[in-house]
Parts: sequence; structure tokens; C-alpha cells
Amino acid sequence: MLLTEYLSNLVKVIEEYSKTELIIDSELTTDFRTEKIGIIKGSITFTDNSRLFFTEYLDLRYKVEKLNYSFHYQKQDGTLIFRYDNARHKPPIDAFGHKHSSNGKIIVAELPPLNSIFAEIMDFLL
Repeated sequence: MLLTEYLSNLVKVIEEYSKTELIIDSELTTDFRTEKIGIIKGSITFTDNSRLFFTEYLDLRYKVEKLNYSFHYQKQDGTLIFRYDNARHKPPIDAFGHKHSSNGKIIVAELPPLNSIFAEIMDFLL
């Protein structure tokens, strides 16, 4: 898969959820190092002015591999609602992929597909 294909799929998911009229703004930037390696960053603003910020450093040479990622959803005032990421922690946690919740807990969690993240956000909004 090429990065342009991956980006196209990402845009389709965003456009599909934009039809709910719960998204009021979105922004995407790309930094393609090659046709199969690069960075995609974005932010999406919802009707309550909560925002999803995300970054994915991708290597698509052999499979879809997310070398680094962060999907950070926050209230308008910057208060964390949830974040999925694979950043290393000190002290270390048991898993590379994990989820931070608004209560400060960190749980083991693989990154769900973007449409599942949007479903989680829609549950929060509605």
C-alpha cells in the first residue's frame, strides 16, 4: 500500500463522520519521506470544541506498520479525555501500545481503527 492510498482511506473515514455534523473542522498535513514511509498529522474539531489531535509515523513497505502514533482527544480547555499512543514510559509499563484515560489510568490497548476512535468520541459527544 502506498501512503497516498492510506491517506485517502483516512480522509474517507473523516468525511463519513463529517456527515454527522458533529465535526466542524479538520486539518491534515503529510510528510512523505518515500512513497511508503512518512508522517501524517491531523486535528479534528467537534461541535463542542473538543479536539482530536493525531500523529502517525508509518512504514508501509511490507504491511501497515505504525512505528509511532498518538491519538489525543481533549476537551476545549485542554483536559484529556483519552489518548492512545505507543510512547515509551518511565517507569516502563507492560505494553508498547496503551491508552491514557481522563482519570489518569494507563491501560494496555492496541490502537483501534480510526472509525472505532470516532465511535468512542461520538459516545462522549452524545
